[in-house]
Amino acid sequence: HGTQCDGTQNRCADLQSLDTMQPVERKRQGYIHELIQTEERYVDDLQLVVEVFQKRMVESGFLTEGEMALIFVNWKELIMSNTKLLKALRVRKKTGGEKMPVQMIGDILAAELSHMQAYIRFCSCQLNGAALLQQKTDEDTDFKDFLKKLASDPRCKGMPLSSFLLKPMQRITRYPLLIRSILENTLENHVDHSSLKLALERAEELCSQVNEGVREKENSDRLEWIQAHVQCEGLAEQLIFNSLTNCLGPRKLLHSGKLYKTKSNKELHGFLFNDFLLLTYMVKQFAVSSGSEKLFSSKSNAQFKMYKTPIFLNEVLVKLPTDPSSDEPVFHISHIDRVYTLRTDNINERTAWVQKIKAASEQYIDTEKKKREKAYQARSQKTSGIGRLMVQVIEATELKACKPNGKSNPYCEISMGSQSYTTRTLPDTLNPKWNFNCQFFIKDLYQDVLCLTMFDRDQFSPDDFLGRTEVPVAKIRTEQESKGPTTRRLLLHEVPTGEVWVRFDLQLFEQKTLL
Repeated sequence: HGTQCDGTQNRCADLQSLDTMQPVERKRQGYIHELIQTEERYVDDLQLVVEVFQKRMVESGFLTEGEMALIFVNWKELIMSNTKLLKALRVRKKTGGEKMPVQMIGDILAAELSHMQAYIRFCSCQLNGAALLQQKTDEDTDFKDFLKKLASDPRCKGMPLSSFLLKPMQRITRYPLLIRSILENTLENHVDHSSLKLALERAEELCSQVNEGVREKENSDRLEWIQAHVQCEGLAEQLIFNSLTNCLGPRKLLHSGKLYKTKSNKELHGFLFNDFLLLTYMVKQFAVSSGSEKLFSSKSNAQFKMYKTPIFLNEVLVKLPTDPSSDEPVFHISHIDRVYTLRTDNINERTAWVQKIKAASEQYIDTEKKKREKAYQARSQKTSGIGRLMVQVIEATELKACKPNGKSNPYCEISMGSQSYTTRTLPDTLNPKWNFNCQFFIKDLYQDVLCLTMFDRDQFSPDDFLGRTEVPVAKIRTEQESKGPTTRRLLLHEVPTGEVWVRFDLQLFEQKTLL
């Protein structure tokens, strides 16, 4: 019904005071007013925390500088970003709301919300800050009384510091709701409509970034906890939990909990990551009860030992028992030549384990498969090349040692443009003998370059670089012209030691000349 204004809502708004406004416009103004009013109160609360709590806590000396930084993280940056937003909203209000070019409310929100990255950091660290504050008040009655006294300031309306520290997260989740209410009462032909839609997208994006940040921080804290509480002796390479996996990006903890061996009834504790399952047993008891949250608490003194070497998820098969009538929460994991039969505390827990192992296993296998397919497709594109290069990677000598035992698990990647091959990995050697054959199609005699890169295969992290070398095809041709297929010794670059022996045989196709 705003169509008689012909999309020039600002002229209409000029002519009408609030009482004569159409109901939709009146509601719209109401929601804009609510947004500005709640923003004013929120910025006041942020300032209040500095004046009433932060400054006095610094003076009191109860907490170290590091502890203060953990509780208040980047509070000043939050104040800065919201003061900027509030200023822009107030300017709009003073100049008569809709008498200014109307798109301003959407534009202001869209612009300012994209500069609120400070919330990602604050909200990610907030859980740890709250835990520290709680721990300090539990341990020190003087500190507890001191905080109570600060909160008795009438401006706090009886709210403790811990409640104020939750406000940033609450505010961020409220923006999408407020903006959606304004948008729903903004007619489609209104100049503000598209910028409000953009502002809503930005607000939702910010919320999901904050949530993702919180999840990542929690994951990384838990991986650090596992590093400190799980002993992994006897592995050929060092296992750093909070690191990149070999080919799935950062390591994530997907699930953990009690598992029992069905035959011996031995109690194990399983940690499922996106790349492997680690079965451990407890060697030191909990100081607290063993819910999942309690498990990763800083107060927990539980210590675990590795029960079996990690079970890689690209090599497992998970099965439920063949007898469907059995109520026992049992499942099987087949791994290469072993089968683990495990029991959980209940059927729900079994379902969680089975589903999560299956999903992670499929993801891992799929990632590897895609990588292989990509290499295969590039190789099998039989283009009308001008020739082919037969390559035999014979051996490498004096490679760099990467493993604690002074050895490496080397393999070689041979590539030309998008065509690539990989030799097999040879364990525990610095002088691998591969005798690996492959062939490449030559497209341009003067542009094509053959690259050989050596890597040390790792299980728990991305493969280590052992050096690389390049040979232009034109150079191979010049050398071969005089003496047929050649064997070359090539020095590896970007590493202190290592060389590779390669045999080249370049065959150029007959060029059919047109008469």
